[in-house]
Amino acid sequence: MSEFTVRGSFQARDRHQESEKSVEAPTESVARDRVYASFGSEHGLKRTEVDIEEVQA
Repeated sequence: MSEFTVRGSFQARDRHQESEKSVEAPTESVARDRVYASFGSEHGLKRTEVDIEEVQA
């Protein structure tokens, strides 16, 4: 498995909150899914409310 750094933003109350998260995943698409799931569970956000701008290996 590789470690991916995922950068993006999401709507937090009255502003956009920038974020950066490192996840271990076999592929880039799995890394994106894990970040979506993480934000959904931590912040109660839907996938459409999270903007992923960049994924780096």
